Amino acid sequence: MLKNNRRKLILSSLIILLPIVFGLFCWKDLPDHMTTHWGADGTADGWMGKGLAVFILPVLMLGIHWLCIWLTARDHGNQNQNGKILGLMFWVIPTISLFASGVIYTASFGKEPPAMSFVPLLLGLMFLFIGNYMPKCKQNMTIGVKIKWTLENEENWNATHRFAGKVWFAGGLAMLCFAFLPEKAMICTALPAILIIAVLPAVYSFLYHQKQVREGTASAKPFTYSRNQKNTFLISLIGTAAALIFAAVLMFTGEINVVFTESSLTIEASGWNDLTVEYAVIESIEYREQDHPGTRTAGLGSAKLLAGAFRNDEFGSYTRYSYTQCDACIVLRADGKTLVLNAQDAQATKTLYETIQSHIQ
Repeated sequence: MLKNNRRKLILSSLIILLPIVFGLFCWKDLPDHMTTHWGADGTADGWMGKGLAVFILPVLMLGIHWLCIWLTARDHGNQNQNGKILGLMFWVIPTISLFASGVIYTASFGKEPPAMSFVPLLLGLMFLFIGNYMPKCKQNMTIGVKIKWTLENEENWNATHRFAGKVWFAGGLAMLCFAFLPEKAMICTALPAILIIAVLPAVYSFLYHQKQVREGTASAKPFTYSRNQKNTFLISLIGTAAALIFAAVLMFTGEINVVFTESSLTIEASGWNDLTVEYAVIESIEYREQDHPGTRTAGLGSAKLLAGAFRNDEFGSYTRYSYTQCDACIVLRADGKTLVLNAQDAQATKTLYETIQSHIQ
């Protein structure tokens, strides 16, 4: 497979890396921190340093691309696979790479990309293309609806993929329509639609199997895993576990430290910019036992830390560095701006408040 598609692999890999070329060309005009994630409401809530955003994201996409192609090539079931199905595999990740980088660079140049509208448009087009070719997909272990009943019965595989093709094509049309709905309505309709598209083919396969059993035609051929397929499954399992562990580390780790000097304090937060505040510009300081963060408009949000730009009814736009599990907080007003921070618990926050107060008196 790889020998016959070497040109496609090279071309698709170069397309994935094109955003790096653009980033280098525009390097001086890019901000030091680039928006790389938007919440469900379309609000920017994730940032990366310029170097990471320009280089790491395309390289990560390239790694995923090569892994997908390699796993597909190792599956003996794909030796006689439909050429259009295999061809489609080469262009999914390049499309995603160009789309994601385009949104990121648009935001970096000061424009607000309608990210929440672009996503259903991209998904809709992908569902349309995949749905069109899915009925042509031959039985294998890496592409298609890979469940017990389809893998053990070729007739079930073919019937399920004919049905899945219709479902995915219809789902693609629906996603294109959802892109023009108001944001909240789009989210409320698109997410259930994706779930339905994913689940319906599996339900159909089970029902088709039940029909075969009733008719006495369910000639199940136990699916045996070759050594390559076992290795492929193991690699996929390890990759999934590594991704989950990485996500867990990001979500549940991190620290906030406050470093004091003779003239200023510096707040250091894992995963976000440090902030230095001169004692001379601090106008007031207040300790509170309760806190209402409001909405994050830009910055870091995890199960442990909140850091970045926030907005609530009391302060309007303000800056925050805090632990999520601590209700107590310190409110600093400095140079006309509001800063909220805390420590890991109420006692540590109270101690931090007293330390800051001693430096500004």
